Amino acid sequence: MDLTPLRHRDFRLLFIAQFVSILGTMITYVALPYQMYRMTGSSLSVGLLGVAELVPLLATAFIGGALADAVDRRRMAIVTDIGLAVGSVTLAIAATVGSGAPLLYAAAAWMAGVAALQRPSVDSLLPRLVEKHEVPAAAALGMFRGSVGMIAGPAIGGVLIAAIGLGPTYLVDVASYLVSLACLWSIRPVPPSESAERPSVAAVLDGFRYAISRQELIGTYVVDFIAMVFGMPLALFPALADRLGGASVLGLVYAAPAVGALAASLTSQWTARVYRHGRAVVYAATIWGMAIVAFGLSTTLWPALAWLAVAGAADAVSGIFRLTLWNQTIPDELRGRLASIEMVSYSSGPLLGHLEAGVVAAMFSVRASVISGGVLCVIGVLACSWWLPRFVRYDARQSASAIASP
Repeated sequence: MDLTPLRHRDFRLLFIAQFVSILGTMITYVALPYQMYRMTGSSLSVGLLGVAELVPLLATAFIGGALADAVDRRRMAIVTDIGLAVGSVTLAIAATVGSGAPLLYAAAAWMAGVAALQRPSVDSLLPRLVEKHEVPAAAALGMFRGSVGMIAGPAIGGVLIAAIGLGPTYLVDVASYLVSLACLWSIRPVPPSESAERPSVAAVLDGFRYAISRQELIGTYVVDFIAMVFGMPLALFPALADRLGGASVLGLVYAAPAVGALAASLTSQWTARVYRHGRAVVYAATIWGMAIVAFGLSTTLWPALAWLAVAGAADAVSGIFRLTLWNQTIPDELRGRLASIEMVSYSSGPLLGHLEAGVVAAMFSVRASVISGGVLCVIGVLACSWWLPRFVRYDARQSASAIASP
């Protein structure tokens, strides 16, 4: 990996804050559904957590984007971190006193809404903390951080639940926010640009108008959305695990894409030498779809895990180039609002993907759902390439939309 961005003190602090925070978040990611299932004995009740989280996320995402462009992004990250810590404290109290499901839904909704307020500010911090040519390496470090968190966090969460119980497990998440707050507090202030607009509906619409005017940006959103809707069969993993070895291999199936993403981020130094970012995103998304098809055709465990790892690696590479394109071309005064659009795109895609995979599996079969989803992913990505030629032709060395390093 290219570790050059870590030479910047503020980027190091942000990296540590996000790394510790994602570990804590993934611990709660495991603990909350477990607590709901233990309380209700209903998988439907667990599934409704997703609905409880999606509604406030959609309600606050664009507000968070407008605020990220209008106020100090560091301060916004600090305030929302405090709000997230309050949510974890609430869950710890609920687990200790044995409160009912409504409080869990309320806490989940609160944390999803606050996280949606925070994410645009945190995402738009990065270009202010590193130099422009270091953005691909910084994006790769972000992929590495996320992959490690997604692998280690749930494992730590499971061990903590078994060893110390749900209440203390949530307090570990609270402690992670305290570490994150200490790091964020030490970062220098990141005030809005001089041309920043005040938060308003008009400001949000300006962000949409800017995104629509840029084929490069539309391409990154649409390709990722297609890949997540058709090529993300997470809802089918339990059924597929039964065919590949039973419940004992379910964790391996879920972890395999993250392992592939980790490998891709650890070997990502080459990405700094690629300038046709749109074409790279198309290639990576196509490989993702083809790997999902191969996964669906696999009848034994290890080939299936290998293809999932390939898919995860392709997704990580796509993410690196999407982040690079965004951070090297979006004007600073619009970064927060564009980050909120991106967040809604990648949050809604997997949820619709669960629905698509489940409907096709019910109509035909689990294997048909996985294979057809991968095929539709490839077709959709290629259609997007034809529909958005400027996205495919984008070259960072010649782009008129490229901006100077802040």
